[in-house]
Amino acid sequence: MAKRENISMSVIRRLPRYYRFLHQLKNMGVTRISSKELSEKMGSTASQIRQDLNCFGGFGQQGYGYSVDQLCHEIGNILGIQHAHKCILVGVGNLGQAIALHLSFELQGFKLIGLFDSDPAKIGTKLHGTAIQSTDSLPEFCKENHPAMAILCVPRSAVPHLSDELYALGVRSFWNFSHYDIAMKYPDTVVENVHLNDSLMTLCYRISDELLPASQEEEETAPVDNKTDVKAEKK
Repeated sequence: MAKRENISMSVIRRLPRYYRFLHQLKNMGVTRISSKELSEKMGSTASQIRQDLNCFGGFGQQGYGYSVDQLCHEIGNILGIQHAHKCILVGVGNLGQAIALHLSFELQGFKLIGLFDSDPAKIGTKLHGTAIQSTDSLPEFCKENHPAMAILCVPRSAVPHLSDELYALGVRSFWNFSHYDIAMKYPDTVVENVHLNDSLMTLCYRISDELLPASQEEEETAPVDNKTDVKAEKK
């Protein structure tokens, strides 16, 4: 498949959501759906869905809508989940363990082939049948297995040295849970940064905004009636 040009990242980030909803509909026995029906289920708009899908050729038929099975398959192919990109996870703490245990990597286009940590107490123990290895063994492991992607669940202070080492070993893709910007130093890498704190603070803002009294909002936004104020002062 030829490399796609000029596809907005906003469109790309909506594709997994389309895929998830279509997969659920498929499991429910739904065989076809219109963009209007899909938009109502997703809280989106029909025009947004059509525009996004048209970036990749459409897939719908006028008067029929979309075949749920076909569209789910096509979006899966666009996302590349038919591949099994080899990946490793570095940092098997609470977060790393949760990711390793509860994500279905094979269904998302990846194959988790190695777990690494610097804690001597964890080295040699098994997680989901996979032995945790020392980070000292990364060079040998990477040279033998050629992972395409690394999941980083380590403190920010550990990332500069770790990313340098992994880059030198040929790793060019990162799912990064630290707060270190790898792409600034290595612009030819593909990085997905996951900032849980940012998401939590965004949620905090939205909750706080909902709790703001309507009267306070009106006071802050209502125009000042100078004439009324002057009359009141005269009285």
